Order: sequence, then C-alpha cells, then structure tokens
Amino acid sequence: LNVDSDSTIAFDVVSKLASKMRDPEVGAVMGQLTASNSGDTWLTKLIDMEYWLACNEERAAQSRFGAVMCCCGPCAMYRRSALASLLDQYETQLFRGKLSDFGEDRHLTILMLKAGFRTEYVPNAIVATVVPDTLKSYLRQQLRWARSTFRDTFLALPLLRGLNPFLTFDVVGQNIGPLLLALSVVTGLAHFITTATVPWWTILIIASITIIRCSVVALHARQLRFLGFVLHTPINLFLLLPLKAYALCTLSN
Repeated sequence: LNVDSDSTIAFDVVSKLASKMRDPEVGAVMGQLTASNSGDTWLTKLIDMEYWLACNEERAAQSRFGAVMCCCGPCAMYRRSALASLLDQYETQLFRGKLSDFGEDRHLTILMLKAGFRTEYVPNAIVATVVPDTLKSYLRQQLRWARSTFRDTFLALPLLRGLNPFLTFDVVGQNIGPLLLALSVVTGLAHFITTATVPWWTILIIASITIIRCSVVALHARQLRFLGFVLHTPINLFLLLPLKAYALCTLSN
C-alpha cells in the first residue's frame, strides 16, 4: 500500500482495495481522491472538483477496460509479487540518460500494464489529500505532472495495441485535445489582432462546451457545485496550456 505523507485514508480503504487483489490479473488499484483542505480557498475548491472529474470520469472509464493509466500516488495498492519483479526497472527509470525523480506513480502503473496486469479504480475507497492552495504551488505541481504525463505517454504507446481500443482513443484525446484547444485560442487571438474584431464564435463554442460539460458533471455527481468548475476554463486556457507547452519543451528538466 502506497500512501502519501499528507494523505488520510478512510477506515475501510485497505480492505476495499485489497478485495480487488483477489483477481490474480489485477496488479494495481487506486482509490478516489478528495482534497482534505477543499474549503481553504477558491483554488482548493476547484482542485477538489478537478480530482473528482479525474477519478470518476477519466479513471472510472479506463478502469472499465482494465487499464487505469496512472494509479495516483496519494493512495494506491500494488500486488507484492508483481512489484518485486518490476522493482529494478522502477528504481532505475532514466529519461535521456538522466535519473527520473518524479512521476513515479504513473511510471509504475505503466510498468504494471507492460507486465500484463490489469490496473483498476475503486470509487468507494475514499482518500483525502492536501492540495495546493496558491496558484504558484499549483502551477509547480502541474508542471511536474505534465512532464511525467508526456514522458510516460511515449512509453505507453506500444501498449495500446494490446488494450481495448477505447484506451487508444482516451490517450490520444488527452494529448490532442489540449493541442486543438490551444490552436483555437491562437487563431482567435490572431483573428482579433489582424481584424480588430472579437472572435465571438471561438468564445461562444468554448463557453458552450464548458457549460455543457459542467452541467453534465453536476447531474452525474448530483452536486450543483460543479457548475462552478467553469472558473477552471480561464486557468486552463491562459495558464495550464502554456505551461504544458513549456513542459513538452523541457522534458529533460
């Protein structure tokens, strides 16, 4: 069982995760992440919603097809025999000749999948972890995660042929989606600069997609607070997209 030092697990988390290990094909499982300090600031509230989306949409969908692409570090359980067989690879992860010292949870998950094990998500195994409460610390965290995601996505590409086609669609979509969004923003800005007119269609489409997504999530979770996740869109457009571009250009850092 891997638990971060700032994580608090519910009393039944271990038993719920361990029950999945009755299936010998399962190599790793993760629980549902929540923000223990969600009430501190507007940012921690947004991150708590972001974690819910990552767990109950992305990870839940991947788990349905037996391949959660990252069993997150705050709380994950690994099959001991599988971990022992992968330990040397795990401890000596190199990228462009340099020892990697972040993204260990994603890398270990990819190693489990490469070894032929399933990785799954357990939504009722609840874990609370401390999340960044300032933009500076949040962006620093997201930079590490972006580099890790790009690095291990390259490693995961050969795996996709042996997994359900949904996983290919998911991995490609997660990487192409931000690129298309960035292109929309760039073309919108170019339109404004060259014509001195506001690109209303671009703004309307992005706003509509955001509102529809947040409304669907609010219905799914049965919590109106997710309507407030629309505030994450400007953060994504003007901070996270440039940060991901920087991460892609500095993968060796």
